[in-house]
Amino acid sequence: MGSKTPEGHHQAPNGHPAHAAIVSPNPPKPAAANGLLQAAIEGEDEDGDDDDDTKDGIESKVNGASDMQKKKRKRSKNKKNKTPVNQTVLPRVALTSIFANKQYPTGEIIEQVADGNLQRTTAEELRHLAVLHDMDDEFLSDYRKAAEVHRQVRKHVQAIAKPGISMTELAHEIEDAVRALVGHQGIEPGDALKAGMGFPTGLCLNHVAAHWTPNAGNKEVVLQYEDVLKVDFGVHVNGRIVDSAFTIAFNPVYDPLLEAAKATTNAGLKEAGVDARMDNLSEIMQEVMESYEVELNGKTIPIKAVRNISGHNILRYKIHGDKQVPFYKTKTNQRMEEGDIFAIETFGTTGKARMMDDVGIYGYGRNENVSTTGLHHASAKSLLKTIDTNFGTIVFAKRYLERIGAKNYHLGMRSLVQHGVVESYAPLVDVPGSYVAQFEHTVLLHPGCKEIVSRGDDY
Repeated sequence: MGSKTPEGHHQAPNGHPAHAAIVSPNPPKPAAANGLLQAAIEGEDEDGDDDDDTKDGIESKVNGASDMQKKKRKRSKNKKNKTPVNQTVLPRVALTSIFANKQYPTGEIIEQVADGNLQRTTAEELRHLAVLHDMDDEFLSDYRKAAEVHRQVRKHVQAIAKPGISMTELAHEIEDAVRALVGHQGIEPGDALKAGMGFPTGLCLNHVAAHWTPNAGNKEVVLQYEDVLKVDFGVHVNGRIVDSAFTIAFNPVYDPLLEAAKATTNAGLKEAGVDARMDNLSEIMQEVMESYEVELNGKTIPIKAVRNISGHNILRYKIHGDKQVPFYKTKTNQRMEEGDIFAIETFGTTGKARMMDDVGIYGYGRNENVSTTGLHHASAKSLLKTIDTNFGTIVFAKRYLERIGAKNYHLGMRSLVQHGVVESYAPLVDVPGSYVAQFEHTVLLHPGCKEIVSRGDDY
């Protein structure tokens, strides 16, 4: 999810409390009762003689039957253990059923060469050492699970996103699949905070760069052959958000535009790492992006790096942290540190390269740094309680509210936005007639290496 970066604007980090995962292991099945002993005894000689031969025969039958039953149980057990659970074509099997041991696939691991600056002494560096302490097995399991859900869902999306499909249908396919795979439907109070959507599904066409999603009551939008579609969605598990995006185009004339954004994102991922400076990354990425051009309608058009959208660090339960990763040459003192999680994303455009707010609402996000003492409307207070219970600081769409049964919330929402308690997000657009492409990955900065956790075979 792109972070709009007006001058001087940074969001503060969030310290939302953790939510523990719920695990329900299946109890072991009891062994079946063995009736072979009774059958063997009933098979004695009808005379009922008690001579040694008869006793030996009985013992032989019992022992033989027992051995056969043990072998049968062993074969049955092995057979059960070897039965794999695979994902369905329409992804609806929860990952806990596929990865019973919770060992989710790792992302792309890239070792980092030490720079010799091993002595961490400042308060800021000590804070990041505390962050490192939190990068435990649960942290990695949550992130890798969220990334695997993203890979499986986007594979399905890439198969069905064809001309003729509506944006509403595509959004529902993504969101239904994410909720099924994480095992949380998000209907019961607080369930969406355990796992689910990291932010509203972004489905942006052509000159619309970011922050557009279908809403009830709006005119339906249907995908066309000439469209350039950006698919940007997030998956979270216990507040650990994986943010990744890709672009689809059917007409091959747009291939250079898509390649420019993909190559620029990969350049940013290559340069990302502990102590990497944002100003250096921004210069390198802009150079890559603007080395491309595309021919449209007989005209050769240089591809430009979008100026006022940037990548960003990700905090727990908060998609936009306090660091920006611009891909247009920018002067800044910010750098990457151990324990940071970043969304490295880039946007290439054939337009003016400066995005503007469009009409409509993409989503809403809770601002915990703003006091609620000025709220007087009962509807606003009630809606805020619903938001805190179900979304916390996770950005949500109107349809997510309506899905959990919220009604007549518009007056309350207007009050929350006016008081700054909730922030609204508008679609970001370039000039009509232009085309924008986007690619994005989430990277974890481990000590000594980085993990592009959302990397897949597709991009």
